[in-house]
Amino acid sequence: MFEAMLRRLAAPAPDPLTEMDARLALAALLVGVARADDDYAGVEIARIEAVLAHRYGLSAPEATALRRQAEILESEAADLVRFTRALKEAVPLGEREALLQAMWSVALADSQRHDAEDSQMRLIARLLGLNDRASAEARQRASRAADGE
Repeated sequence: MFEAMLRRLAAPAPDPLTEMDARLALAALLVGVARADDDYAGVEIARIEAVLAHRYGLSAPEATALRRQAEILESEAADLVRFTRALKEAVPLGEREALLQAMWSVALADSQRHDAEDSQMRLIARLLGLNDRASAEARQRASRAADGE
């Protein structure tokens, strides 16, 4: 299943993502962000599941299942470029900013900023067609939302 998705995403002109593929691509990016600092913490896992449940209206078990699939997919992918490219094609600009905010919420879930996560987020923002300012604003919104929890 994952091999076929990776082949589709690696095609020179990939077909638009199905709804399930888009969910899996976002989930894989969230996992990639959480793993960027080599400390895949429980708080980050919980945040990924909360983002997926909220964004897609999933139950807790469904969000867990999607995260687990994404962990496998992310570990099999050579890089995150194919996921960001597919999401950039499938998601309007305003929604990409919301996706970036969700990714920042995962990166900030452990209350620590890591150079590896910051670098990963800069790359993802650029690949999603967003500039540093949009990324900084998304990070600030994610931080304020976490403070309000």
